Amino acid sequence: MRNLGLNEIRKEFLDFFKEKDHIVLKSFPLIPQDDNSLLLVNAGMAPLKKYFTGELKMAKDRACSSQRCIRTGDIDSVGITQRHGTFFEMLGNFSFGDYFKKEAIEWSWEFLNKKMEIPEEVLWVSVYEEDDEAYNIWKNEIGIPEEKIVRLGKEDNFWELEVGPCGPCSEIHVDRGEKYGCGSPDCKPGCDCDRFLEVWNLVFTQFNKDSDGVYHKLANPNIDTGMGLERITMVLENADNIFEIGLVKDIISKIEKLSNKKYKENDKDDISIRIIADHARAITFLVYDGVVPSNEGRGYVLRRLLRRASRHGKLLGIKGNFITEVSKVVMEVYKSEYPELLEEQERIFKILNSEENKFQETIDQGLVILESIIAEANTNKLKVIDSKDAFKLYDTYGFPIDLTVEILEENNMSVDIEKFNMLMEEQRNRSRESRNEDNIGWSSKDNLEIKSLEATEFLGYNLLNNKSKIKRIFVNDNSVGEIKTGEKGIIVVEESSFYGESGGQVGDQGIIKTKDSKAIVINTTKNKNNAILHHVEVENGTFRLEEEVEMKVDIQRRRDTMKNHTATHLLHKALREVLGNHVHQAGSYVSSERLRFDITHFEAISKDDLLKVQNIVNDVISLGMPVNSSEMTLEESTKLGAIGLFEDKYKDVVRVINIGNGYSTELCGGTHVVSTSDIQMLKIISESSVAAGIRRIEAITGRSVYEDLKANENLINDISSILKSDKNEITHRIENIQKEVKSLEKQITSFKEKDSKKDLNTVLNEAKEIQGIKVIIHKFENLDTQTFRNLGDTLKDKLGTGIIILSNLNKDKLNFLTIVTKDLTNKVSAGDIVKQVAIKTGGNGGGRRDFAMAGGKDITKVDIAINSVVDILNELIK
Repeated sequence: MRNLGLNEIRKEFLDFFKEKDHIVLKSFPLIPQDDNSLLLVNAGMAPLKKYFTGELKMAKDRACSSQRCIRTGDIDSVGITQRHGTFFEMLGNFSFGDYFKKEAIEWSWEFLNKKMEIPEEVLWVSVYEEDDEAYNIWKNEIGIPEEKIVRLGKEDNFWELEVGPCGPCSEIHVDRGEKYGCGSPDCKPGCDCDRFLEVWNLVFTQFNKDSDGVYHKLANPNIDTGMGLERITMVLENADNIFEIGLVKDIISKIEKLSNKKYKENDKDDISIRIIADHARAITFLVYDGVVPSNEGRGYVLRRLLRRASRHGKLLGIKGNFITEVSKVVMEVYKSEYPELLEEQERIFKILNSEENKFQETIDQGLVILESIIAEANTNKLKVIDSKDAFKLYDTYGFPIDLTVEILEENNMSVDIEKFNMLMEEQRNRSRESRNEDNIGWSSKDNLEIKSLEATEFLGYNLLNNKSKIKRIFVNDNSVGEIKTGEKGIIVVEESSFYGESGGQVGDQGIIKTKDSKAIVINTTKNKNNAILHHVEVENGTFRLEEEVEMKVDIQRRRDTMKNHTATHLLHKALREVLGNHVHQAGSYVSSERLRFDITHFEAISKDDLLKVQNIVNDVISLGMPVNSSEMTLEESTKLGAIGLFEDKYKDVVRVINIGNGYSTELCGGTHVVSTSDIQMLKIISESSVAAGIRRIEAITGRSVYEDLKANENLINDISSILKSDKNEITHRIENIQKEVKSLEKQITSFKEKDSKKDLNTVLNEAKEIQGIKVIIHKFENLDTQTFRNLGDTLKDKLGTGIIILSNLNKDKLNFLTIVTKDLTNKVSAGDIVKQVAIKTGGNGGGRRDFAMAGGKDITKVDIAINSVVDILNELIK
C-alpha cells in the first residue's frame, strides 16, 4: 500500500482519470451557482446537476473533480467523535450518458488496487440486493470472491430522492482489522462497527422515479461516484481517524502551540482541538468563496462555525483572537491545490478578525449571565431553563442560541426550543407591524389591468420633453375615458421622456399639459413590461383618451438625479479599489437630493478609507471623463468586463454605461450625465450597517454639496458668536471649556467624597457580625456611580476582612454594591448576594465573587431590600 498524503492522492486521482479521457474540473465554490435548492455544496455531484439532466453540456461527456464540500447536519457530533467533520473534499468521476457500470467498477478497482496498491485481501464491496449486473461485474470480471460481495437493501445501496433520477449503488470498503470490529464472526460491510470503512460509492443513475413511485429506465444512464479524500488518505497513511492524517496533524500542531495543550492527553481538550481543526478549514474556504457572516442562511453557518471554534479556543485557555493563526496554517497545507487562498489572505483575515472581535465582545458578558442562569437552575433543581432567559441572552446580548444549547448540554440541561422559536416569531411579527411600507402612486399595485399594459417607448435618455397621445387613463383603479380638475390617477402615453422608477433611481416629476389643461406628475413608475405610469394630480382642465399632450420633465430635478446616479458608479469603482474586489453592489437609491449605496463588506469602513474613496471619486469628477452608453448583447458586455447587479433581470440586449473609456463599465438602465465634471463634487455624509455583511454609504453631489457647505458655514458662525471667539479659534476655545468642565466635575466629586467620608467611621461602627463575619450594611443617597464605587473600596480597605452591602438612591436610579474580601470568597459570592438583594426591588444583576453591582427597579422597596440582607447572608454563607 503506497504511503501518500492528501495533496498527493488528490493529484494521483485527477491524473488517473485525465488519462481515461476525463475533463479535470477545478473545484466549484461552496456557494451553489444557479441552484436555490442547496444552501452549500455538500457533494461532488451537486454543482453538476444540469450536466446530468442534459440542460448543459461539456466538451466531453465524462469528467472528474476534487470538490470541496460542507455538511453541517452532524455539527454537534464534530469533535466529540473522531470521524465527523464539516469540511471535506470529495473525489469523483462522472459520466453524463457516456460509460456505465462496467467502466466505473473496473476503473475504481484499478485505481485502488493497482494505482494505490491497496491489497486485494482488505477490499470488500457491497451492491444493491437486486443489482445482478453490478454483482456479476465484481465477481466475474474483477474476480472478487462471492463471500466478499455483500448484497444490501435500499437503505444502504440505493440512491434516490422523492422524485427524479435515481439508481442502485456499489460501495467499496476497506477492512481495517479485527481491532476495530465488534467481535462477531459474521462482521462484514453493513455492520455498525468501525471495522469496514466505506471509501468509495459508485452510483449508477439508471432510473427516473415519478410522483407515483414508479421507476422508469433512463435512455442515457449516468455515473456519479464519490470518494472522501480524507477517508482514503486515512487508509493510505494508516491513520486511526480523519484527525490523524498528516495534513490535519499540521493544523492540530498549531493549536497545540497556541494553547500549550497536547492532543491525546485529555479527552475534554481533545474535543476542543478537533473542533477547531475541523472548523478552521471550513471557515477559511467559506470566506474565500464569498460567504460573509450573518444571522441567516450560509452566513449563519459560517458565523456558527467560527463562534464555536472561538469558544473552544477559550476552553483551551487561548487568550484573544487566534482563528487567523490557525487559518494561516490551513492556507499553507492546502496551497498546492488552492494557491488562491494565500492570494486572498488579507481579505479572509479581515473578515475572520472582524467576526471574532464581535464574538469576543458578546461571549464574556453572555457567559457570565448564562452561568448565573445555570447556577440558579441547579439551586432550584431544574433541568430545563426558561426560554425567556435564552431569548433575552440572544435578543439583548447577541448570545447565539446554538451556543446556549451546547453549553446547557455540557451541564446536563436543556431549553425548550419550540418556546424560544415562538418568542422569535413574536418579535418578527412586532417588527413587521412597526414597519412602514411605502405606497407610491395613486393606484393599487395589484391592479391586473395596469400590470398587463405593454411597454411605452422611453425617449428620456436624449429628451426631457416630448409630445405624445394618451392611450390609457386610470382613476381609483378603474380604466376611464377622462380625468378632470382635482382628480388623481394614472396617465399612460405612447412615448414618454419621463423615467419610470427602477434600478434604484426615483421616477421623474414634471407636468403634462394641453392648451387648456395642466396636470402635475407627482411620480413616474413602470410595470414589469416597461409601461411607463405617470401618477398625476390634475390642476385644471380635462384630459381625454387619444388627446395629444405635451410632456415636460422637471429638468433641474432630473439633472440632480443623474449626477447622483453616475456618482454611484464612481463610488462603486473607488470602493473596490480601496477595500477590495469582494465589494459588490447590494442595492441603491438615487434621488435628486442624495444617493444611497449598499455594498457587501464585512466590517465598518474606517474614516481614512472613506476619505480615500471620496478623494478618488472627486479626482475622477475633476478629470471630466466622458460618460457613454451603448446597447449590446449580454455576452458582449461580459467580454468588456461590465459589472451587473441582478443580471438575470436583463434581456438579450443590455445597456452598458462606460465611464472614461473603461475606467468604469456597468450594466445600467438609468439616466446619467454626459461628463463626470457635471457632477461637480461628491461628499460622503454617512456610513452604517444595514444587515450582516452589508454596509450603507450615503452621499450628496452638486447643488446639495453647496447647500451643505453653506449650512456648515452658518453653523460655524453661530458657534463662533455664542463662544465669543474668532472662527479660527473655535476648536481651541471648546478644548479650554472641556478642561474647565472636567476640573469642576473633579471638584464636585471630591466634595461629595469628602462629605460622604465624614460618616465612614460611623458606617464602620455600624458593622455587625453574621456567622462570625463582619458585615457592613448601609444606605447612601445622591452619589454618582464612581463615587459610590470609591466609597465601597475605601470601606473595604478600612474593614480588612468582611462583607459590604451598600445601596445608593440617586434621583430615580437605585443601585446596590456588594464587596466580599478575598479571604471569604470561598464561603460566599458577592454576585449571589447582590442579585438576591436586587430581586427584592424587582431588579437583577450579578458579578464576580469579590465584587458585584446590580440595579433596582422599585425605589420604594429599598428599605425592604436592605432589611433582608441578614436573612440572605444566613442562607448563602457556607
